[in-house]
Amino acid sequence: MAGASIPLPSPSLASTISKEGTNKPTSSRVLVLGGTGRVGGSTATALSKLCPSLQIQVAGRNREKGAALVSKLGEKSEFVELDINNRILLERALDDVDLVVHTAGPFQRQEKCTVLEAAISTKTAYIDVCDDTEYSWRAKGFHNEAVAAGIPAITTAGIYPGVSNVMAAELVHAARRKDEAEPERLRFFYYTAGSGGAGPTILTTSLLLLGEDVIAYNKGEKVKLKPYSGALSIDFGKGVRTKDVYLLNLPEVKSAHEILKVPTVSARFGTAPFFWNWGMLAFAKFFPMETFRDKNKVLQLVQLIDPLVRVVDGIAGESVSMRVDLECTNGKTTIGLFTHKKLSVSVGYATAAFVLAVLEGSTQPGVWFPEEPEGIAIEARKLLLQRAAEGTSNFVMYKPPWMVETDPKEVGLGIYV
Repeated sequence: MAGASIPLPSPSLASTISKEGTNKPTSSRVLVLGGTGRVGGSTATALSKLCPSLQIQVAGRNREKGAALVSKLGEKSEFVELDINNRILLERALDDVDLVVHTAGPFQRQEKCTVLEAAISTKTAYIDVCDDTEYSWRAKGFHNEAVAAGIPAITTAGIYPGVSNVMAAELVHAARRKDEAEPERLRFFYYTAGSGGAGPTILTTSLLLLGEDVIAYNKGEKVKLKPYSGALSIDFGKGVRTKDVYLLNLPEVKSAHEILKVPTVSARFGTAPFFWNWGMLAFAKFFPMETFRDKNKVLQLVQLIDPLVRVVDGIAGESVSMRVDLECTNGKTTIGLFTHKKLSVSVGYATAAFVLAVLEGSTQPGVWFPEEPEGIAIEARKLLLQRAAEGTSNFVMYKPPWMVETDPKEVGLGIYV
């Protein structure tokens, strides 16, 4: 893990949160839904490396892909052929595990939280990698049911949103505790080369987000903006440097505003090569938003352009970078920066970090966002970030921008900003 600048404890093996209520240092049983996809497969792989004692069930509809993955994971893994839309079979599968990881996206335009409801019904711990605002708050609506069932659940527990939320929570916590300052503005910036190796999934998600107004917050007021507007050039530090990013409607904006109590919050995303950004701008400008609200039309469009995306991915690579900026009332700005050469690998470690945190008892019963201390306890955040940052080329926290930017600006007398 290159570039890490925060002292972190050593990882421990996951403890079992069993359905009998015990908490012992033994093997847990984890079911990964969407396990034959890019995100699910990466999560299963990361789990097998971070905690070899885990029993991992890879669930999906493609037996051939599942068998190939399981053969690489080892003897403690198995493939389960499963359609998550079949509630009876889903609950039967959940009866045999301690925690379910829902990676079977995209989550946009999903009207029901089928897996979460099944998890509550079977008293199974739950996390998802949802990246949709409506779905995440719909999941949050099952909080009381999860409390009554005694199960811990976290929504938006992937890389972004997910790890980025925890980074933001740590920056806010440090500002209030160490500097005695109140946060004024929080900004999330994301960059992914091509599709990040995530293939059709991230492409589908990006296009579906063009069908949504961007919700941001300015001095406590909710504002609606056009998708892929408000371009900024952001320095992501060494290995990535400056990239253009654009506004998108991402769930961490609302959750951070409401939970961390930051009055001004926004999120931006950009990709490369540059013509992909031009393409997204053209889609947003010349196509009616209704086009991207129709999931079937979006899936057809993805099938049409996916071959080209795969070719370009082979040239552009699949690096990912997240930058979280916090500005406070005392005039101080601190940032967190997270860069990995392969999104397809990094997303697995990010999601696996949440899985282990829940299994270790960090999460209270209920449905939580990553930045809530009842979801990821404050004392558990640094260990989660350490696990998520496995293999990063650059990972820093609590630093002023000039210390990580590749082209800091000198204001005189050797002072950089």
